[in-house]
Amino acid sequence: MMPLSIESVISELVDESRVIKNCYCSSYDSAVPPKLAYQVNFPRLEMIVQGSQEMSWHQDNQVIEKTLFANDMLFVCPRSWNKPTWSTPVTTLSLLFGKQQLGLSLLHWNGTEFLSLEQCNTGRRGPRIGSFMIQTLIELSMNYDQKRSHKTANLLIRSLLSHSLELLTSQFETKPKTTILFEAVRSYIDHHFQEEISRNLLAQLFHISPNYLSALFQKEGNIGLNEYIIQTRLEHAKTRLKQYDHTIKEIAVASGFQDSNYFCRVFRKKTDRSPSEYRKQYHSKIYDKV
Repeated sequence: MMPLSIESVISELVDESRVIKNCYCSSYDSAVPPKLAYQVNFPRLEMIVQGSQEMSWHQDNQVIEKTLFANDMLFVCPRSWNKPTWSTPVTTLSLLFGKQQLGLSLLHWNGTEFLSLEQCNTGRRGPRIGSFMIQTLIELSMNYDQKRSHKTANLLIRSLLSHSLELLTSQFETKPKTTILFEAVRSYIDHHFQEEISRNLLAQLFHISPNYLSALFQKEGNIGLNEYIIQTRLEHAKTRLKQYDHTIKEIAVASGFQDSNYFCRVFRKKTDRSPSEYRKQYHSKIYDKV
């Protein structure tokens, strides 16, 4: 058996040698997502490659809890959430459709620790290509019936995976290895910013030294590693301050800051305002326009 890779898994799905079994959709919900749930502002596609995993998500004003098995798919709308439970061994494939980048992650949980099998990023060719398929999936998820909509979702997801494979194979040959590695680490941070992330953890996941990792971010991103992590968390916090009436402590934790006092200090340092002042100023601008 050939070793798993992102390209091999997607290729098998596109040519149907690996058949998508069940398609599910997680729709947007303004309620507070549960603790440790994954939530970002971009659409995502989550797949079980091997094994099984308990998963919960929001759909049609209710929380769905299911065990997903190999070749089951979950499409997560922008700002929606899903919560995986890492208990039994499982291999997952995640695709994050950012505005400019497609982030891909092949991850294995062996029951005690995470093993990053492969991480990569590739550029998207303009805002329209692929976006129509994503938008159709988002609209389908609004009134999703698993039995009735499965075939349509299956075709749309396979088309989206085919487009992703095209982007993936065309970009691998042109990007330097350092750029691919930098984008893979950045993609991991974008996916896992709500969790505890350290330089040593990232270095271990990507099999490089901590000093090389720091130098990589300065060279490729012109930004420090810790600064990028904080920036990612702060952007998520700003979105939550605008959209939700959560407490500052709840927003801090949901954005990856375990200490709300530290969150407030960093927020003020970066924006010259406290989180409460930022929220109040944003909403006052909205009311002024009404």
